[in-house]
Amino acid sequence: MAEERVVKRLDELRRRIDEIDQQLVELLNARARCALVIGQEKKVAGMDVYQPTRETQVLEHVQSINRGPLDDGAVKRLFERIIDEARRLERLADLQ
Repeated sequence: MAEERVVKRLDELRRRIDEIDQQLVELLNARARCALVIGQEKKVAGMDVYQPTRETQVLEHVQSINRGPLDDGAVKRLFERIIDEARRLERLADLQ
């Protein structure tokens, strides 16, 4: 009986994770679209894709708004990867 409740609860939590994952993918793609527009604007302005000052600002911002349970180091590593992918997209857009 207790095992049945645990299995049911796990199923509910896993469905919730699937819903959150869907939202994350949608938000990451929305962010990527913004990055592509930024890349286009940088190209028009003759600016470099990589702007370390802005990257530092983004990383500081996401750490400052972090309330856990992920620690700031984990949030920073996740956003470093997100920023890397955004930069890759900007470079790909530059090739087109």
